[in-house]
Order: sequence, then structure tokens, then C-alpha cells
Amino acid sequence: MNSELSKTDGRMLPVMEEFPSLQGEGVNTGKAAWFVRLGGCDVGCSFCDVKESWNPDIHPLSPADGIVENVVKSKIGAVVLTGGEPMKWNLDYLTGELHKKSITIFLETSGSEKPSGTFEWICISPKKGTIVDSYWFEHANELKVIIQNENDMVFAEELSNRVNAGCIIQLQPEWSVRNQIMPYLVQYVIDHPKWRLSVQTHKYIKIP
Repeated sequence: MNSELSKTDGRMLPVMEEFPSLQGEGVNTGKAAWFVRLGGCDVGCSFCDVKESWNPDIHPLSPADGIVENVVKSKIGAVVLTGGEPMKWNLDYLTGELHKKSITIFLETSGSEKPSGTFEWICISPKKGTIVDSYWFEHANELKVIIQNENDMVFAEELSNRVNAGCIIQLQPEWSVRNQIMPYLVQYVIDHPKWRLSVQTHKYIKIP
């Protein structure tokens, strides 16, 4: 089955990796979950730490049913769907089967693709130059904006004005410049308390 067919059908997905871990960033930091990283992304962030996920063709198509089986076997009861950009693929089948098993589903997306699937928690992290489908602003539980320099705050504030009223908004320092930008972000959140600070704790404690 080729990539285009699997994108339509959703029963086969390009899985880069699966593993148990703790959510390392954002609102749900510290929660245990089974992580599923899908291949395929054309956003092309310069600071992406999993660039090997961009090309879906180097990651074997795997049955969505196998993903469900692995999640259930983990006995964690929660899964994080990430990438790459997981929404490049039709997730209706996968999320439907996971919900049949009472699995809580967390989605990490840039918002660059049309929606599919159903989720208990949606975290959007749009990037500059990417068109975001309005659905994501309307349904996001969490907005996470990666900040490399002070100029990025213009983009962050624009995004904060587009999300729904219940969405939790967060600023996260880009890892390679965290030491330089962190004091600025701490003060920014103090001065603008509608924001929260998100820290990549998984990198500090050295877990996947």
C-alpha cells in the first residue's frame, strides 16, 4: 500500500517510533503516555530536533491496529500522537479504535493540515509562514509558541488573538537558545500573565 492510499484510508500509517515516556512540555508535563511519532512533515522548522521524521517514505507503513495493540499492552491508558506532522494522515480510523479501548488521546500538531480524528486534548504549535486551518484555533486546548528571539513575540501575540477563549497559551524557549532567551520569557510572562511558560523538562531529565 502506498503513502497516498494510506493517507486516505488511515489503516496503515508511517510509524517512525513508538515508546512509553512522560509528556515533557506544555500543560500536561509529567503525565505518562504511549508516544507514537508518525513520519511526514513539510513545515521544515530549522530548530526541529527530529528532522529524520520529515520524509515519510523512509518509515515503514504499519497497521493502525498494531499501534492500538501496543497502546493497550502498555496499560498506560493514554497516547500522544506526534510527528513529523501527524495530521498529514487520516487519523479517523486510529482514533476511533483507540477510543473503543477507552484510551485518552493527546494530539501535537502545527495546524498546517485539515483535521481528522477525535482527541481529548489538542496542542497546536503553529510556525511562521504556515497557513493554519481555522479549525485548530477553534478547537485547540493548548497553544504552544516556540520563541527564538524577542521578535517572535509579535507572532505569538497574533496567535493568542486567534485561539478560542478556553485555550491555554504558552511560550516555550527554543532549546538551543534557552539560556539566552529564558530570562526574557520569564519577565514577559510576569508582565503578561495571560501566558504560561513551557519548559522542555524531558530534555533536562534526559528521557525520550
